[in-house]
Amino acid sequence: MTTFPTSLGTSTADEIRLLGQDLTADLMGKVGFGELAFWLVALRRPTPSETRLFEAVLVALADHGFTPTAIAARLTYLSAPDSLQGALAAGLLGGGSRFLGVTEDCGMFLHRAIEGRELPTDDAGWDALALEVVQQAKAGSKFVPGLGHPVHKVQDPRTPVLIGIADEEGLLGPHLLLFQAIGRVHEQVLGRKLPLNGAGVCGAALADLGLPVELLRGFALLARAAGLLGQLAEERRRPIGMDAYLTVDRNAVYVDPTG
Repeated sequence: MTTFPTSLGTSTADEIRLLGQDLTADLMGKVGFGELAFWLVALRRPTPSETRLFEAVLVALADHGFTPTAIAARLTYLSAPDSLQGALAAGLLGGGSRFLGVTEDCGMFLHRAIEGRELPTDDAGWDALALEVVQQAKAGSKFVPGLGHPVHKVQDPRTPVLIGIADEEGLLGPHLLLFQAIGRVHEQVLGRKLPLNGAGVCGAALADLGLPVELLRGFALLARAAGLLGQLAEERRRPIGMDAYLTVDRNAVYVDPTG
């Protein structure tokens, strides 16, 4: 008999099981969605402290207004109002290196910097490591993910709050410590002061929770799915998609490509 092993969900005619639990008896009404999302990936139930930090990350990433992902979702809904799933997918597909993807990029960047290394024990040690990794990034003509923000030029308001929650819950781990150190020393290398952005601190926090760094973008997309659904609900109540489309279309000007 062919079998397909799974540690996630299975069902029979009269029972659904998830993560080894009876879905209806053990999980429904007893486990929050954020807690379940963590559990599905980590295959362990998070502690209350981990759940608080994890859900704070999801809230931080859910919606930031008329971002490209939201506009893409709204315009797709304008074009195909019969396809809500298409509009949601359009918004999620825009999660890349500039929007949402920074969460994974930063977590992976920090993880690679500390992997297999004896970790510092004080701020001076973290600052030295941070200086090293920023110098290496600059030498390779690479950006340091998590530095800078198009709107929050001085401080991203999410960053100190998420670091504070991690500290309160005893979850201030090596990724967040290195990220903070990068915030302290990068100006010495780059010649200008940039804020630590919220997407980056989310990646550091998720990595400190022990979640696979290769999947961190998935958590950003999970959070943004809720925000995009809100954007589409608002598009139904107070549409702006047609105005956005007409504004661009009616102001399009032909230019000679050879000029």
